[in-house]
Amino acid sequence: MDEKLLELEEEIFDLIEKKRFVQLKQILSEMQPADIAEIFDEAKDKEIPVLFRILPKELAAEVFVEFDSDKQEILVNAFSDNELREVLDELFMDDAADIVEEMPATVAKRILKNTDANTRRMINQLLAYPEDSAGSIMTTEYIDLKRTMTVEEAIDRIRKKGINTETIYTCYVIGSRRKLFGTISLRDLVLSGRDEIVGDLMDENVISAHTLDDKEEVAAMFERYDMLALPVVDKEGRLVGIVTVDDAIDVIQEEASEDIEKMAAILPGEKTYLKTGVFETFKSRIPWLLFLMISATFTGAIISTFEAKLAQCIALVAFIPMLMGTGGNAGSQTSVSVIRALSLGDIEFKDILKVIWKELRVSVIVGIVLGIVNFIKLYLVDYLWLHTFDTGTEIVEMATICITLICVIIVAKMLGAALPIIAKKIGLDPAVMASPLVTTILDAVSLLIYFGIAAVLVL
Repeated sequence: MDEKLLELEEEIFDLIEKKRFVQLKQILSEMQPADIAEIFDEAKDKEIPVLFRILPKELAAEVFVEFDSDKQEILVNAFSDNELREVLDELFMDDAADIVEEMPATVAKRILKNTDANTRRMINQLLAYPEDSAGSIMTTEYIDLKRTMTVEEAIDRIRKKGINTETIYTCYVIGSRRKLFGTISLRDLVLSGRDEIVGDLMDENVISAHTLDDKEEVAAMFERYDMLALPVVDKEGRLVGIVTVDDAIDVIQEEASEDIEKMAAILPGEKTYLKTGVFETFKSRIPWLLFLMISATFTGAIISTFEAKLAQCIALVAFIPMLMGTGGNAGSQTSVSVIRALSLGDIEFKDILKVIWKELRVSVIVGIVLGIVNFIKLYLVDYLWLHTFDTGTEIVEMATICITLICVIIVAKMLGAALPIIAKKIGLDPAVMASPLVTTILDAVSLLIYFGIAAVLVL
Protein backbone atom coordinates (compact mmCIF):
# COMPACT_ATOMS: atom_id res chain seq x y z
CA MET A 1 0.00 0.00 0.00
CA ASP A 2 1.54 3.34 -1.07
CA GLU A 3 1.99 6.31 1.25
CA LYS A 4 -1.02 8.23 -0.05
CA LEU A 5 -3.31 5.24 0.46
CA LEU A 6 -1.96 4.71 3.97
CA GLU A 7 -2.79 8.31 4.84
CA LEU A 8 -6.30 7.85 3.45
CA GLU A 9 -6.71 4.66 5.44
CA GLU A 10 -5.84 6.46 8.68
CA GLU A 11 -8.25 9.27 7.83
CA ILE A 12 -11.05 6.84 6.93
CA PHE A 13 -10.78 4.83 10.15
CA ASP A 14 -10.59 8.06 12.14
CA LEU A 15 -13.84 9.21 10.48
CA ILE A 16 -15.48 5.83 11.26
CA GLU A 17 -14.53 6.20 14.90
CA LYS A 18 -15.96 9.73 14.99
CA LYS A 19 -19.04 8.61 12.98
CA ARG A 20 -18.61 11.32 10.34
CA PHE A 21 -20.34 9.29 7.62
CA VAL A 22 -21.13 12.18 5.23
CA GLN A 23 -17.47 13.13 4.97
CA LEU A 24 -16.53 9.46 4.77
CA LYS A 25 -18.92 8.89 1.85
CA GLN A 26 -17.41 11.80 -0.05
CA ILE A 27 -13.86 10.42 0.34
CA LEU A 28 -14.81 6.86 -0.63
CA SER A 29 -16.84 8.01 -3.65
CA GLU A 30 -13.73 9.55 -5.18
CA MET A 31 -11.58 6.43 -4.76
CA GLN A 32 -11.00 3.49 -7.11
CA PRO A 33 -12.79 0.21 -6.25
CA ALA A 34 -9.50 -1.72 -5.91
CA ASP A 35 -8.14 0.86 -3.45
CA ILE A 36 -11.33 0.78 -1.39
CA ALA A 37 -11.16 -3.02 -1.25
CA GLU A 38 -7.55 -2.81 -0.06
CA ILE A 39 -8.55 -0.48 2.77
CA PHE A 40 -11.44 -2.80 3.70
CA ASP A 41 -8.83 -5.55 4.22
CA GLU A 42 -7.61 -3.64 7.27
CA ALA A 43 -11.10 -3.08 8.67
CA LYS A 44 -12.65 -5.12 11.47
CA ASP A 45 -15.42 -7.51 10.45
CA LYS A 46 -18.09 -5.39 12.18
CA GLU A 47 -16.88 -2.26 10.31
CA ILE A 48 -17.12 -3.80 6.83
CA PRO A 49 -20.95 -3.63 6.47
CA VAL A 50 -20.92 -0.05 7.80
CA LEU A 51 -18.33 1.04 5.25
CA PHE A 52 -20.04 -0.83 2.43
CA ARG A 53 -23.46 0.72 3.03
CA ILE A 54 -21.95 4.19 2.72
CA LEU A 55 -20.85 3.56 -0.88
CA PRO A 56 -23.00 4.63 -3.85
CA LYS A 57 -24.83 1.66 -5.41
CA GLU A 58 -22.75 1.23 -8.59
CA LEU A 59 -19.44 1.75 -6.78
CA ALA A 60 -20.53 -0.70 -4.07
CA ALA A 61 -21.01 -3.45 -6.67
CA GLU A 62 -17.57 -2.78 -8.18
CA VAL A 63 -15.95 -2.91 -4.75
CA PHE A 64 -17.84 -6.12 -3.88
CA VAL A 65 -16.26 -7.86 -6.89
CA GLU A 66 -12.78 -6.82 -5.70
CA PHE A 67 -13.24 -8.50 -2.28
CA ASP A 68 -11.97 -11.97 -1.50
CA SER A 69 -14.58 -14.64 -0.76
CA ASP A 70 -14.27 -14.21 3.03
CA LYS A 71 -15.19 -10.51 2.88
CA GLN A 72 -18.00 -11.24 0.42
CA GLU A 73 -19.44 -13.86 2.75
CA ILE A 74 -19.36 -11.41 5.69
CA LEU A 75 -21.31 -8.87 3.63
CA VAL A 76 -23.84 -11.34 2.23
CA ASN A 77 -24.62 -12.53 5.75
CA ALA A 78 -25.00 -8.90 6.89
CA PHE A 79 -27.26 -7.87 3.96
CA SER A 80 -31.01 -7.83 4.02
CA ASP A 81 -32.63 -9.57 1.03
CA ASN A 82 -33.29 -6.17 -0.52
CA GLU A 83 -29.68 -5.04 -0.13
CA LEU A 84 -28.44 -8.32 -1.60
CA ARG A 85 -30.71 -7.92 -4.64
CA GLU A 86 -29.44 -4.38 -5.21
CA VAL A 87 -25.83 -5.53 -5.27
CA LEU A 88 -26.57 -8.54 -7.49
CA ASP A 89 -28.47 -6.37 -9.97
CA GLU A 90 -25.32 -4.30 -10.51
CA LEU A 91 -23.00 -7.27 -11.08
CA PHE A 92 -22.04 -8.64 -14.47
CA MET A 93 -23.01 -12.25 -15.01
CA ASP A 94 -19.49 -13.69 -14.90
CA ASP A 95 -18.76 -11.91 -11.60
CA ALA A 96 -22.03 -13.16 -10.10
CA ALA A 97 -21.19 -16.73 -11.16
CA ASP A 98 -17.70 -16.49 -9.63
CA ILE A 99 -19.16 -15.28 -6.32
CA VAL A 100 -21.74 -18.09 -6.19
CA GLU A 101 -19.04 -20.66 -6.97
CA GLU A 102 -16.80 -19.50 -4.10
CA MET A 103 -19.50 -19.21 -1.43
CA PRO A 104 -20.53 -21.98 0.99
CA ALA A 105 -23.65 -23.86 -0.14
CA THR A 106 -26.02 -22.08 2.26
CA VAL A 107 -24.78 -18.63 1.21
CA ALA A 108 -24.85 -19.54 -2.49
CA LYS A 109 -28.44 -20.76 -2.10
CA ARG A 110 -29.45 -17.42 -0.58
CA ILE A 111 -27.73 -15.49 -3.38
CA LEU A 112 -29.53 -17.50 -6.08
CA LYS A 113 -32.81 -17.12 -4.22
CA ASN A 114 -32.50 -13.34 -4.53
CA THR A 115 -31.95 -13.31 -8.30
CA ASP A 116 -34.59 -13.43 -11.02
CA ALA A 117 -35.22 -16.62 -13.00
CA ASN A 118 -33.25 -15.50 -16.06
CA THR A 119 -30.18 -14.46 -14.01
CA ARG A 120 -30.35 -17.72 -12.09
CA ARG A 121 -30.46 -19.68 -15.36
CA MET A 122 -27.45 -17.82 -16.76
CA ILE A 123 -25.42 -18.27 -13.56
CA ASN A 124 -26.13 -22.00 -13.53
CA GLN A 125 -25.18 -22.20 -17.20
CA LEU A 126 -21.79 -20.57 -16.51
CA LEU A 127 -21.19 -22.79 -13.49
CA ALA A 128 -21.82 -25.87 -15.63
CA TYR A 129 -18.67 -25.29 -17.69
CA PRO A 130 -15.41 -26.97 -16.57
CA GLU A 131 -13.41 -24.85 -14.14
CA ASP A 132 -10.46 -24.36 -16.50
CA SER A 133 -12.50 -23.64 -19.63
CA ALA A 134 -13.25 -20.44 -21.55
CA GLY A 135 -16.92 -20.91 -20.68
CA SER A 136 -16.18 -20.58 -16.98
CA ILE A 137 -14.65 -17.08 -17.33
CA MET A 138 -16.86 -15.60 -20.05
CA THR A 139 -19.69 -13.13 -19.54
CA THR A 140 -22.99 -13.43 -21.39
CA GLU A 141 -23.48 -9.65 -21.53
CA TYR A 142 -22.28 -8.12 -24.80
CA ILE A 143 -23.53 -6.01 -27.72
CA ASP A 144 -24.92 -8.08 -30.60
CA LEU A 145 -25.98 -6.57 -33.92
CA LYS A 146 -27.70 -7.81 -37.07
CA ARG A 147 -26.01 -7.65 -40.48
CA THR A 148 -28.97 -5.80 -41.93
CA MET A 149 -28.87 -2.96 -39.40
CA THR A 150 -27.85 0.53 -40.45
CA VAL A 151 -25.14 2.31 -38.48
CA GLU A 152 -27.80 4.56 -36.91
CA GLU A 153 -29.82 1.53 -35.75
CA ALA A 154 -26.65 -0.10 -34.39
CA ILE A 155 -25.68 2.97 -32.36
CA ASP A 156 -29.24 3.21 -30.99
CA ARG A 157 -28.99 -0.42 -29.87
CA ILE A 158 -25.64 0.26 -28.20
CA ARG A 159 -27.17 3.18 -26.30
CA LYS A 160 -30.07 1.03 -25.06
CA LYS A 161 -28.14 -2.14 -24.23
CA GLY A 162 -24.69 -0.80 -23.42
CA ILE A 163 -25.46 0.22 -19.86
CA ASN A 164 -25.84 -3.44 -18.90
CA THR A 165 -22.82 -4.80 -20.79
CA GLU A 166 -19.23 -5.04 -19.65
CA THR A 167 -17.78 -3.53 -22.83
CA ILE A 168 -19.20 -1.69 -25.85
CA TYR A 169 -16.00 -1.13 -27.82
CA THR A 170 -16.38 -4.30 -29.87
CA CYS A 171 -19.78 -5.41 -31.13
CA TYR A 172 -20.63 -8.84 -32.53
CA VAL A 173 -22.61 -9.36 -35.71
CA ILE A 174 -24.83 -12.42 -35.52
CA GLY A 175 -27.35 -14.11 -37.76
CA SER A 176 -30.14 -16.58 -37.15
CA ARG A 177 -29.68 -18.89 -34.16
CA ARG A 178 -26.98 -16.46 -32.93
CA LYS A 179 -24.35 -17.69 -35.39
CA LEU A 180 -21.33 -15.36 -35.29
CA PHE A 181 -20.56 -13.73 -38.65
CA GLY A 182 -18.22 -10.87 -37.78
CA THR A 183 -17.20 -8.04 -35.47
CA ILE A 184 -17.33 -4.28 -35.73
CA SER A 185 -15.78 -1.70 -33.43
CA LEU A 186 -17.57 1.29 -31.95
CA ARG A 187 -14.91 3.45 -33.63
CA ASP A 188 -15.90 2.14 -37.09
CA LEU A 189 -19.57 2.77 -36.37
CA VAL A 190 -19.01 6.33 -35.14
CA LEU A 191 -16.83 7.20 -38.15
CA SER A 192 -19.23 5.70 -40.73
CA GLY A 193 -22.27 7.23 -42.34
CA ARG A 194 -25.49 6.60 -40.46
CA ASP A 195 -27.17 4.90 -43.44
CA GLU A 196 -24.33 2.44 -44.10
CA ILE A 197 -25.05 -1.24 -43.45
CA VAL A 198 -23.33 -3.11 -40.63
CA GLY A 199 -22.84 -6.19 -42.80
CA ASP A 200 -20.77 -4.13 -45.26
CA LEU A 201 -18.56 -2.68 -42.51
CA MET A 202 -17.98 -5.71 -40.29
CA ASP A 203 -14.73 -7.66 -40.12
CA GLU A 204 -15.48 -11.24 -41.15
CA ASN A 205 -12.06 -12.53 -40.06
CA VAL A 206 -13.17 -13.28 -36.50
CA ILE A 207 -10.79 -14.63 -33.89
CA SER A 208 -12.81 -16.62 -31.36
CA ALA A 209 -12.53 -19.28 -28.68
CA HIS A 210 -14.69 -22.31 -27.99
CA THR A 211 -16.47 -22.79 -24.69
CA LEU A 212 -14.30 -25.79 -23.72
CA ASP A 213 -10.94 -24.25 -24.71
CA ASP A 214 -8.43 -24.05 -21.86
CA LYS A 215 -8.69 -20.65 -20.19
CA GLU A 216 -4.88 -20.30 -20.11
CA GLU A 217 -4.77 -20.65 -23.90
CA VAL A 218 -7.59 -18.11 -24.19
CA ALA A 219 -5.64 -15.65 -22.01
CA ALA A 220 -2.59 -16.12 -24.25
CA MET A 221 -4.70 -15.07 -27.27
CA PHE A 222 -5.18 -11.62 -25.75
CA GLU A 223 -1.43 -11.09 -25.67
CA ARG A 224 -0.94 -12.48 -29.18
CA TYR A 225 -3.69 -10.49 -30.87
CA ASP A 226 -3.83 -7.37 -28.62
CA MET A 227 -7.54 -7.78 -27.95
CA LEU A 228 -9.88 -6.13 -25.45
CA ALA A 229 -12.53 -8.85 -25.73
CA LEU A 230 -12.71 -12.30 -27.29
CA PRO A 231 -15.95 -13.91 -28.51
CA VAL A 232 -16.73 -17.42 -27.27
CA VAL A 233 -18.74 -19.78 -29.46
CA ASP A 234 -20.17 -23.25 -28.95
CA LYS A 235 -19.46 -26.27 -31.16
CA GLU A 236 -22.07 -25.06 -33.67
CA GLY A 237 -20.48 -21.63 -34.03
CA ARG A 238 -23.14 -19.80 -32.04
CA LEU A 239 -22.06 -16.82 -29.92
CA VAL A 240 -22.64 -17.62 -26.25
CA GLY A 241 -20.44 -15.04 -24.51
CA ILE A 242 -17.24 -13.01 -24.48
CA VAL A 243 -14.08 -13.02 -22.39
CA THR A 244 -12.86 -9.53 -21.48
CA VAL A 245 -9.26 -8.47 -20.97
CA ASP A 246 -9.64 -8.03 -17.19
CA ASP A 247 -10.66 -11.68 -16.86
CA ALA A 248 -7.74 -12.71 -19.08
CA ILE A 249 -5.33 -10.82 -16.79
CA ASP A 250 -6.83 -12.59 -13.76
CA VAL A 251 -6.19 -15.96 -15.44
CA ILE A 252 -2.59 -15.02 -16.27
CA GLN A 253 -1.98 -13.96 -12.66
CA GLU A 254 -3.57 -17.13 -11.28
CA GLU A 255 -1.57 -19.37 -13.60
CA ALA A 256 1.67 -17.52 -12.83
CA SER A 257 1.08 -17.87 -9.08
CA GLU A 258 0.22 -21.55 -9.50
CA ASP A 259 3.36 -22.21 -11.56
CA ILE A 260 5.57 -20.43 -9.03
CA GLU A 261 4.11 -22.54 -6.21
CA LYS A 262 4.58 -25.76 -8.17
CA MET A 263 8.14 -24.78 -9.08
CA ALA A 264 8.80 -24.32 -5.35
CA ALA A 265 7.30 -27.75 -4.55
CA ILE A 266 4.14 -26.30 -2.97
CA LEU A 267 0.60 -27.42 -3.77
CA PRO A 268 -1.26 -24.40 -5.24
CA GLY A 269 -3.70 -22.57 -2.97
CA GLU A 270 -6.39 -19.98 -3.61
CA LYS A 271 -5.80 -17.72 -0.59
CA THR A 272 -3.10 -15.10 -0.13
CA TYR A 273 -0.13 -15.88 2.13
CA LEU A 274 -1.33 -14.02 5.24
CA LYS A 275 -4.89 -15.38 4.90
CA THR A 276 -3.74 -19.00 4.64
CA GLY A 277 -3.80 -20.72 8.01
CA VAL A 278 -0.86 -22.60 9.52
CA PHE A 279 -2.44 -26.02 8.95
CA GLU A 280 -3.40 -25.16 5.36
CA THR A 281 0.18 -24.01 4.70
CA PHE A 282 1.46 -27.25 6.24
CA LYS A 283 -0.83 -29.35 4.01
CA SER A 284 0.31 -27.53 0.86
CA ARG A 285 4.00 -28.07 1.61
CA ILE A 286 4.30 -31.47 3.26
CA PRO A 287 3.41 -33.79 0.30
CA TRP A 288 6.25 -32.61 -1.93
CA LEU A 289 8.68 -32.39 0.99
CA LEU A 290 7.93 -36.01 1.91
CA PHE A 291 8.35 -37.14 -1.68
CA LEU A 292 11.59 -35.23 -2.17
CA MET A 293 12.97 -36.41 1.17
CA ILE A 294 12.34 -40.05 0.32
CA SER A 295 13.76 -39.51 -3.18
CA ALA A 296 16.88 -37.93 -1.72
CA THR A 297 17.60 -41.08 0.29
CA PHE A 298 18.68 -42.70 -2.99
CA THR A 299 21.72 -40.42 -3.03
CA GLY A 300 22.67 -41.78 0.38
CA ALA A 301 22.27 -45.32 -0.92
CA ILE A 302 24.60 -44.55 -3.85
CA ILE A 303 27.27 -43.10 -1.53
CA SER A 304 26.97 -46.15 0.75
CA THR A 305 27.54 -48.45 -2.23
CA PHE A 306 30.87 -46.77 -3.02
CA GLU A 307 31.83 -46.17 0.63
CA ALA A 308 34.68 -48.71 0.65
CA LYS A 309 36.23 -47.35 -2.50
CA LEU A 310 35.86 -43.74 -1.37
CA ALA A 311 37.90 -44.59 1.71
CA GLN A 312 40.86 -45.06 -0.63
CA CYS A 313 40.57 -41.48 -1.86
CA ILE A 314 39.00 -39.24 0.80
CA ALA A 315 39.71 -36.07 -1.22
CA LEU A 316 36.97 -36.94 -3.71
CA VAL A 317 34.31 -36.89 -0.98
CA ALA A 318 34.85 -33.20 -0.30
CA PHE A 319 33.68 -32.23 -3.80
CA ILE A 320 30.41 -34.15 -3.85
CA PRO A 321 28.33 -31.12 -2.66
CA MET A 322 29.90 -28.87 -5.34
CA LEU A 323 29.12 -31.34 -8.15
CA MET A 324 25.57 -31.99 -6.96
CA GLY A 325 24.89 -28.28 -6.41
CA THR A 326 26.28 -27.21 -9.78
CA GLY A 327 24.33 -29.93 -11.56
CA GLY A 328 21.12 -28.90 -9.83
CA ASN A 329 21.68 -25.24 -10.65
CA ALA A 330 22.42 -26.00 -14.31
CA GLY A 331 19.32 -28.17 -14.61
CA SER A 332 17.13 -25.58 -12.87
CA GLN A 333 18.32 -22.81 -15.21
CA THR A 334 17.32 -24.84 -18.24
CA SER A 335 14.04 -26.19 -16.85
CA VAL A 336 12.81 -22.70 -15.86
CA SER A 337 13.70 -21.33 -19.31
CA VAL A 338 11.91 -24.20 -21.06
CA ILE A 339 8.85 -23.95 -18.76
CA ARG A 340 8.56 -20.24 -19.54
CA ALA A 341 8.87 -20.91 -23.28
CA LEU A 342 6.15 -23.58 -23.03
CA SER A 343 3.81 -21.24 -21.16
CA LEU A 344 4.30 -18.52 -23.78
CA GLY A 345 3.74 -20.96 -26.62
CA ASP A 346 7.25 -20.45 -28.01
CA ILE A 347 7.94 -24.20 -28.11
CA GLU A 348 5.88 -27.39 -28.41
CA PHE A 349 6.60 -31.11 -28.17
CA LYS A 350 7.59 -31.19 -31.84
CA ASP A 351 10.46 -28.80 -30.98
CA ILE A 352 12.00 -31.14 -28.39
CA LEU A 353 14.96 -32.14 -30.58
CA LYS A 354 15.71 -28.49 -31.43
CA VAL A 355 15.62 -27.60 -27.74
CA ILE A 356 17.87 -30.50 -26.74
CA TRP A 357 20.35 -29.73 -29.55
CA LYS A 358 20.52 -26.09 -28.47
CA GLU A 359 20.98 -26.98 -24.79
CA LEU A 360 23.61 -29.58 -25.69
CA ARG A 361 25.75 -26.92 -27.37
CA VAL A 362 25.19 -24.49 -24.49
CA SER A 363 26.05 -27.16 -21.90
CA VAL A 364 29.29 -28.11 -23.65
CA ILE A 365 30.46 -24.48 -23.64
CA VAL A 366 29.33 -23.93 -20.04
CA GLY A 367 30.86 -27.23 -18.91
CA ILE A 368 34.26 -26.54 -20.50
CA VAL A 369 34.44 -23.01 -19.04
CA LEU A 370 33.46 -24.19 -15.54
CA GLY A 371 35.77 -27.19 -15.83
CA ILE A 372 38.79 -25.02 -16.70
CA VAL A 373 38.02 -22.50 -13.95
CA ASN A 374 37.48 -25.32 -11.46
CA PHE A 375 40.78 -27.01 -12.40
CA ILE A 376 42.68 -23.77 -11.82
CA LYS A 377 40.96 -23.31 -8.46
CA LEU A 378 41.63 -26.91 -7.42
CA TYR A 379 45.32 -26.63 -8.29
CA LEU A 380 46.00 -23.21 -6.75
CA VAL A 381 43.79 -23.41 -3.67
CA ASP A 382 43.06 -27.03 -2.82
CA TYR A 383 46.42 -28.54 -3.85
CA LEU A 384 49.06 -25.83 -3.30
CA TRP A 385 47.45 -24.03 -0.37
CA LEU A 386 45.13 -26.45 1.46
CA HIS A 387 46.98 -29.66 0.46
CA THR A 388 43.71 -31.49 -0.07
CA PHE A 389 45.12 -33.89 -2.68
CA ASP A 390 47.86 -36.49 -2.30
CA THR A 391 51.07 -35.68 -4.15
CA GLY A 392 51.52 -37.95 -7.15
CA THR A 393 47.82 -38.49 -7.92
CA GLU A 394 46.65 -34.88 -7.67
CA ILE A 395 46.33 -34.31 -11.44
CA VAL A 396 44.27 -37.47 -11.94
CA GLU A 397 42.00 -36.61 -9.01
CA MET A 398 41.51 -33.03 -10.18
CA ALA A 399 40.87 -34.26 -13.73
CA THR A 400 38.25 -36.68 -12.37
CA ILE A 401 36.41 -33.83 -10.65
CA CYS A 402 36.55 -31.53 -13.68
CA ILE A 403 35.51 -34.21 -16.21
CA THR A 404 32.64 -35.15 -13.91
CA LEU A 405 31.63 -31.49 -13.70
CA ILE A 406 31.46 -31.20 -17.50
CA CYS A 407 29.46 -34.43 -17.82
CA VAL A 408 27.08 -33.48 -15.01
CA ILE A 409 26.33 -30.09 -16.59
CA ILE A 410 25.63 -31.69 -19.97
CA VAL A 411 23.28 -34.28 -18.47
CA ALA A 412 21.65 -31.66 -16.23
CA LYS A 413 20.80 -29.38 -19.11
CA MET A 414 19.51 -32.28 -21.22
CA LEU A 415 17.18 -33.40 -18.42
CA GLY A 416 16.18 -29.82 -17.63
CA ALA A 417 15.23 -29.32 -21.28
CA ALA A 418 13.47 -32.61 -21.93
CA LEU A 419 11.50 -33.28 -18.73
CA PRO A 420 9.15 -30.22 -18.85
CA ILE A 421 8.35 -30.84 -22.53
CA ILE A 422 7.64 -34.52 -21.92
CA ALA A 423 5.56 -33.63 -18.84
CA LYS A 424 3.33 -31.34 -20.89
CA LYS A 425 2.96 -33.96 -23.61
CA ILE A 426 1.65 -36.58 -21.17
CA GLY A 427 -0.74 -34.10 -19.53
CA LEU A 428 1.25 -32.99 -16.48
CA ASP A 429 2.00 -29.37 -15.58
CA PRO A 430 5.57 -28.62 -16.77
CA ALA A 431 6.10 -26.52 -13.63
CA VAL A 432 6.39 -29.68 -11.51
CA MET A 433 9.64 -30.39 -13.35
CA ALA A 434 11.28 -27.25 -11.98
CA SER A 435 13.97 -26.81 -9.35
CA PRO A 436 13.14 -29.27 -6.51
CA LEU A 437 12.34 -32.32 -8.64
CA VAL A 438 15.07 -31.73 -11.24
CA THR A 439 17.61 -31.10 -8.48
CA THR A 440 16.68 -34.31 -6.65
CA ILE A 441 16.99 -36.38 -9.83
CA LEU A 442 20.29 -34.74 -10.72
CA ASP A 443 21.75 -35.36 -7.25
CA ALA A 444 21.50 -39.10 -7.86
CA VAL A 445 22.64 -38.84 -11.49
CA SER A 446 25.63 -36.66 -10.51
CA LEU A 447 26.82 -39.24 -7.98
CA LEU A 448 26.52 -42.08 -10.47
CA ILE A 449 28.53 -40.12 -13.05
CA TYR A 450 31.12 -39.08 -10.46
CA PHE A 451 31.69 -42.57 -9.08
CA GLY A 452 31.64 -44.08 -12.55
CA ILE A 453 34.41 -41.76 -13.78
CA ALA A 454 36.33 -42.10 -10.51
CA ALA A 455 36.18 -45.91 -10.75
CA VAL A 456 37.89 -45.73 -14.12
CA LEU A 457 40.50 -43.06 -13.35
CA VAL A 458 41.20 -43.23 -9.60
CA LEU A 459 39.52 -45.93 -7.53
